[in-house]
Amino acid sequence: MKNLQLFFASTILLSAGFGAHAQNNGNEQGMELGELQLHQDSVAVRDAFTGWWKDSQASLDERMAWYADAKFGCFVHWGAYSSLGGVWNGSAIGTYAEHVMRAKKIPLAEYKEKVIRTFNPVNFDADEWVRRAKEAGMKYFIVTAKHHDGFAVYHSDAYPYDMRLTPFSRDPMAELKAACVKQGLKFGFYYSHAFDWEHPDAPGNDWDTFDNGFTGGKNPGGDALHGSRDWWMNGTYKAFLTNADRYVNEKSIPQVIELVQKYNPDIMWFDTPHKLPLYQNIRICKALREAKTDVVINGRLARWGNYQLGDYANSGDRAAYLFPLEDPYWESIPTTNNSYGYSSADKSHKPPAHFIRLLETAASKGGNILLNVGPKGDGTWDAPDTLIYRAIGEWMNVNAESIYGTVRTNDIPIPNWGVITRKANVIYLHVHNYPKNGELWVGSLKATVTQAKILQTGELLTCTQHGKDLRLQVPTTAPDTASTVIALTIDGNYTAESQRLLDTKENNVLPTFDAILGGSPFSRGDGKNGYNYLHDWKDDSQILTWNVSVRETTSFEVSIAYNRAASSDEGTVVVEVDNASHEVSYNATTPASLFVAQIALTAGDHVIKLRGKTYKGSQYMRPFSVSLTPVNIQVIKKSLTFAE
Repeated sequence: MKNLQLFFASTILLSAGFGAHAQNNGNEQGMELGELQLHQDSVAVRDAFTGWWKDSQASLDERMAWYADAKFGCFVHWGAYSSLGGVWNGSAIGTYAEHVMRAKKIPLAEYKEKVIRTFNPVNFDADEWVRRAKEAGMKYFIVTAKHHDGFAVYHSDAYPYDMRLTPFSRDPMAELKAACVKQGLKFGFYYSHAFDWEHPDAPGNDWDTFDNGFTGGKNPGGDALHGSRDWWMNGTYKAFLTNADRYVNEKSIPQVIELVQKYNPDIMWFDTPHKLPLYQNIRICKALREAKTDVVINGRLARWGNYQLGDYANSGDRAAYLFPLEDPYWESIPTTNNSYGYSSADKSHKPPAHFIRLLETAASKGGNILLNVGPKGDGTWDAPDTLIYRAIGEWMNVNAESIYGTVRTNDIPIPNWGVITRKANVIYLHVHNYPKNGELWVGSLKATVTQAKILQTGELLTCTQHGKDLRLQVPTTAPDTASTVIALTIDGNYTAESQRLLDTKENNVLPTFDAILGGSPFSRGDGKNGYNYLHDWKDDSQILTWNVSVRETTSFEVSIAYNRAASSDEGTVVVEVDNASHEVSYNATTPASLFVAQIALTAGDHVIKLRGKTYKGSQYMRPFSVSLTPVNIQVIKKSLTFAE
């Protein structure tokens, strides 16, 4: 139950006729903040809702205009840790490479001597970095000014633990800013405001012993969870608030203001606010907004419950699947492999098509992609990263018009073959699963199409209306195997219905992320590979619904892809197809793709629902998708837990 402070804050919010941006349920790194807990939180929220934050919302759309059009940005994690490549004393770490100091519990004095004082990126070339981003089709560039190790990758007079301690005499941030201005990209910083392993009064470093006046023990905010996760609620560790205030006053706020004054960034990106109590995060947010009223601020600076005081929402790290968000502006942050900082041991680079399709999907749902790269410590890029950026750029050279400036198309059903974007009177069909028979159907869309053209080749296509569906005659071989984009120029408005057209020749996957959700709230996995499920399914009111249609009577095999939260979980669920119910049970011995029934759908519209009947254990299954596979055809089923 929400406490009185949160109730009070919500009352202010509602009575004033405005609201902080609601966030998605994705598990961003370090973004799990709950109710208002401290009196200082309530004061800070009230101050924001009735004053500076409320005032800032009048210019939100103007501030976000360039961001909404850009769609695609470059994220760079780079610092002294990059020289290690995620390896310490011959041992690779099993987490993000930029966390090597924390993962290996490297004492601060040793880290300064062996990592900071030897950092010498002699091959760093700001113009080349920005050129690669621009050639990939990116419109904005965000780089780590200070990560969790506390080291400023620039010349910081506000807190001189910075590049001047290294053999490298130049200021990389100044050079990158100049390169972005010259090449026409928006520029900004990642700044770790709440998690700092250098400052003696900051949360995070729980392996060193600091002489900081705190008598309660080691610093909170680290892996050991001294004082618990919400250390400010612990009787002993509540005294550390004085220390944390000192850190925020001495380092975090001064450096944030310094970055604004020295480099005039267009955007600021923050992370892991759960290391500090909410009121301190809000103080930093307020100081930044006062320092630069038009700077764009991401959603990981000041957040609690379903609210945040930034300008846009963030999905979880490394999401491979994206669920619809109601936020007007949002962003997902994939990385080329599985680490954000350079990792010499991580060879898990995804193919360029993965990122192209993720970019298209984000645009179709109204969001942005901020694709991360982790350069090496000497300033060069790893060869696989260069190839990925180059391949994306080759695709963007032809198809960029289908991405930039587009708007979400949640009014048009998601097709089985890909996604759809739109800009003004042009609808773009992004075809991932290319039809083998030369026919591409766009379901539930009525429009007067004056031209249908493949962007890759310029070939004009025949497009005809058949009832409420469009039919295009396309080449039998895909012009682009990553994604073939077809531009439909329409005359006037279009009308769309809600039914997703089923393919009668290929497997149909209905993701739970895209289902209509009814009843008590579900939670969504964060979208990483294997985490694209719904969970917290615990009562009979919770129902998943998909509206579908089929052009001819077809028999399908129905199956469910799922996993279980606990090994002992078991139960029975029901797939309803119109008025027919099909029960299926699952337990520790049933397969991960569960056959439900064979059904026959007549030509027309149908409704498919997934509901629970009984379960034992922590909750019902965690479903990824429902599949409908036409009977008597040979298909290779699409992966249900990895983005293609």
